[in-house]
Amino acid sequence: MATHHLSRESDHVHYDWDRDRDAVLSVDPGDTVTVECHDAADGQLPEDATVADVEAVDAPGHPMTGPIYIEGAEPGDTLAVDVLGLEHEGIGWTYVYPSETEAGFLPAEFPDGAVHTWDLDDDVAHFRQGIEVPLAPFPENLGVVPAEPGPHSTIPPRRVGGNLDIKHLTAGSTLYLPVAVAGGLFSVGDLHAAQGDGEVCITAIEIPGQIRLRLRLADRDADGPALDPAGPYAPLGDGPVTAVAGLGGDVNEASREAVRAMIAELASEHDLSRTEAYMLCSAAVDLKVSEVVNDTVVVTAYAAV
Repeated sequence: MATHHLSRESDHVHYDWDRDRDAVLSVDPGDTVTVECHDAADGQLPEDATVADVEAVDAPGHPMTGPIYIEGAEPGDTLAVDVLGLEHEGIGWTYVYPSETEAGFLPAEFPDGAVHTWDLDDDVAHFRQGIEVPLAPFPENLGVVPAEPGPHSTIPPRRVGGNLDIKHLTAGSTLYLPVAVAGGLFSVGDLHAAQGDGEVCITAIEIPGQIRLRLRLADRDADGPALDPAGPYAPLGDGPVTAVAGLGGDVNEASREAVRAMIAELASEHDLSRTEAYMLCSAAVDLKVSEVVNDTVVVTAYAAV
């Protein structure tokens, strides 16, 4: 099978999903493509970014590289996206938007916003002295175009993929997507070096980089995104695991309580500000639904940092 390289030059980057956008590359099923991607801020953040830099980012959506036309793909087919590898460029950002944007899971509790620039060293992201997050890079936003005429926002995920934030789509995994238009028109962007389940402050460790994928047609049905993860669930990191539980009337309420409790735990244990702990939760804390019966939802937050 052939191999291809798709750069992130401006003609190859778009900010919405649209079935009428021309493909920038055509591949045969089974071909491998290395795709260059901007970070979520479209390459506009300096190394020592501030909240003002985040607010000044001018991008109409997530920067996506593509689209790629898969020869022979037709509506009703299933596209298999094999994640073969992902390379970072030594830097990443986690940021909290000021509360007036109402972004993130707890916007009213962090009104001023914040930014942390991460140094990425091989397989580790450095947060503060004594706090490191193992890297588990994956693509946040990847998919094919919807059947309905566009443009469509890159923010909500759809049955054809998009902004899925599935942290288990690391190298060795496969994502299955239903093809909605001829050729599929696949795009990918918004790479993450690491993320906690929930991405609670609305950003993970956002990175520029390149991802190597194999695009093939699979002999299976997919009504929406399905995946073969590279391995079983495990907390991010290999240190002692700290866990706290949140209770509520629904998943959101219980999750907020769990995140608040973990923020307090991390702030106390590691001498962090609440904002630093919030960003660390977004990058490295996992949420699990522990109970949905007995009139109460229980969500447990796990950290191994």
